Amino acid sequence: MKRRFPRPKELAPLMRMSMPDRDRVRARLERALTIDDLRTIARRRTPRAAFDYTDGGAEAEISMARARQAFVDIEFRPAILRDVSQVDASCEVLGGASQLPFGIAPTGFTRMMQTEGEYAGARCAQRAGIPFTLSTMGTASVEDVATAAPGGRHWFQLYMWKDRDRSMALVERAAASGFDTLMVTVDVPVAGARLRDKRNGMSIPPALTPSTILNAIPRPWWWFDFLTTEPLAFASLDRWSGTVGELLNSMFDPTVTYEDLKWVAAQWPGRVVVKGVQTLADARACAEAGVDGIVLSNHGGRQLDRAPVPFHLLPQVVGELGDDLTIMLDTGIRSGADIVAAIALGADFTLIGRAYLYGLMAGGERGVDRAITILRDEILRTMQLLGVKTLSELGPEHVIQLTRWREVPRP
Repeated sequence: MKRRFPRPKELAPLMRMSMPDRDRVRARLERALTIDDLRTIARRRTPRAAFDYTDGGAEAEISMARARQAFVDIEFRPAILRDVSQVDASCEVLGGASQLPFGIAPTGFTRMMQTEGEYAGARCAQRAGIPFTLSTMGTASVEDVATAAPGGRHWFQLYMWKDRDRSMALVERAAASGFDTLMVTVDVPVAGARLRDKRNGMSIPPALTPSTILNAIPRPWWWFDFLTTEPLAFASLDRWSGTVGELLNSMFDPTVTYEDLKWVAAQWPGRVVVKGVQTLADARACAEAGVDGIVLSNHGGRQLDRAPVPFHLLPQVVGELGDDLTIMLDTGIRSGADIVAAIALGADFTLIGRAYLYGLMAGGERGVDRAITILRDEILRTMQLLGVKTLSELGPEHVIQLTRWREVPRP
């Protein structure tokens, strides 16, 4: 090839210099193209104890890793030559509309991750047209969440306490505030062994110790926000000084049975969902108890380590109970493609927890918006590449679950 020096007029179109964005939050969020990118930003900006509380699981974190790997180990089967110029990812769940096939899961101590906490989640969910679930262990009251997002759709997650009267008083407040669905979480009879929290000396509220101060030095913005806004308060309890595990074990009732579930459901005027179902037998029992839906979940891998993988359980439960219950799924979801795979295998809806919190830690309310936008774009693109225009067109023929683990036959 004959070589020559480029002419200035040939270089001009290649020069794309732009002024730095003075809005640093917007600049860093625009660089995040995936939920994992948001996680990287969140880890950089959040003290280790708060980040690890979100990011970690129980014991050796095997359940958490397996749940994530289950979504990695799928193969999509696309259909070609379909008109996918217009794609609709909206659906109906539990008697109401959702613009996307996922909602925000209940998460505890959310304002500890970033001070906008549940307020940011509720407002972003309202803008996106998806449900927001407030946790019993949330750091905003049911009344304040309803006020922050008056046009949003709100669900309330209930842990049954030893003090039943106090539990039901909270349920009554949620109903009075317009929450339309009660999500009863049943997989926390006692706290799981969350070893990251123990090693970090995680407490509520975060304590100023030599190690936390040292860890805070490169993250002054987090501490500035934490120390100059209202102290952490909870949706359902007075302030607590101690570890998360001690709090859970002091409050939660390990004697709860299906009879208690029926008793709670009889007092709630809206839909009732059971979260934490991990076997087909318990899914059947929930249907017999008359609830409206279940969430296949192992609590994000934060309770029993080596628990069943919800995504693996999904086809079996859908095959037997798909006509009787609304079947939802959480744990391990990190992309819009994961959500599409779950819907294809029969889930009616999904919930995101860590994915939303990574956005919150990365950029507050704008970070949550970014997380939802990333997932929305991935869902729509995956649907187009699979050759489907609506969620109802998705089916098992679009997804294969590749086998990494096999159950050993019993003698």
